[in-house]
Amino acid sequence: MGFAARLFSGPQELSSARDADSPIDLVHLARQTMGDRELEQELLALFDRQAAQIADKLRSARSDLTGAELAHKLKGSARAIGAAAVAIAADHYEHAARAGVLRQDDADRLVAATAEARAFLRELAN
Repeated sequence: MGFAARLFSGPQELSSARDADSPIDLVHLARQTMGDRELEQELLALFDRQAAQIADKLRSARSDLTGAELAHKLKGSARAIGAAAVAIAADHYEHAARAGVLRQDDADRLVAATAEARAFLRELAN
């Protein structure tokens, strides 16, 4: 059984994805892709790769502007798949970085939200 098939094997997965506690809104994703399972799989895999790369780059970002640009990219990807907590944390990080008031707590929240979304994807794939 493929990744997308495991992700979307029945209505119970979709109903559980509607829970407010879910890091990724699979119903939102299905609406965005008009139910195209292959596209859903591609978007989730792309988000997973991009989130990992951005997290690594944020650790070594030499300026707030670089960090803001990275957070902006992650925010767009997160919104596309329905990862609301990641999008909110990335938006906060981006604005704080651009304003020059970025704190470690901002970075910690973004890292935690991203890790939770990526863990959710791994759990769905199993």
